[in-house]
Amino acid sequence: MRFILFLCFSCLFLNCEDKQSKQKNKTQEQKTETAADKPKLVEPKKRTYPKLTDKNAMEFFLKYGEENKENKVRITTDFGDIEILLFEETKYHRANFIFLTKQKYFNGTQFYRVINNFMVQAGSSDDIEVGRKRANIGRYLLPADTKRGFKHDRGVISMPSSEIDNPHKLASPFEFFIVQQHGGSHFLDGDFSIFGRVTKGMEVIDKIAAVETDDADWPLKNIYIRNVDIIE
Repeated sequence: MRFILFLCFSCLFLNCEDKQSKQKNKTQEQKTETAADKPKLVEPKKRTYPKLTDKNAMEFFLKYGEENKENKVRITTDFGDIEILLFEETKYHRANFIFLTKQKYFNGTQFYRVINNFMVQAGSSDDIEVGRKRANIGRYLLPADTKRGFKHDRGVISMPSSEIDNPHKLASPFEFFIVQQHGGSHFLDGDFSIFGRVTKGMEVIDKIAAVETDDADWPLKNIYIRNVDIIE
């Protein structure tokens, strides 16, 4: 009798262990699949610059721009690569974009606002780690730079205004939008700071602009920026 009870207990124990093992493997597979869809966020480099604020940002970017002359970047997305030339005339905005690129800020951010035949907007995310990267860099705005003669033609990259009460149209430094509209979106001229243009990859912009979105213009499937790199 004891032997029979022992056999029953052993079978029950092994069956439970097998179920737990299968459940564990299934959970690991789900985690792996989820992680594969999402780019790995890069930890910021060891700080070699001050925490940026509205008080020190302009002085910092003036010096940074003089020491970092790069003006071409490649944005790698889920839909392909986009190459951009940054304008020398908008020196603070160019320096800011190069600085954020070298800090790997954009890696793992998303195209979070997409309106077909208008523009695609990027540089933010619903990921808490992106917010932490911003907090590490600092909280600051950039001055509007809208009198350089640039127009919101198709393919230009421009900087949106901050969402805070902002009568002077101060720019939100972490985000940008690219005009996709054929013929341009010239009603934006004078309100937003144009600081570059797409030199290669407008077909990628068109693909992004065509995705399905929700009522808030957020793509139903996240579109990640995998990398932003300096190019020659």
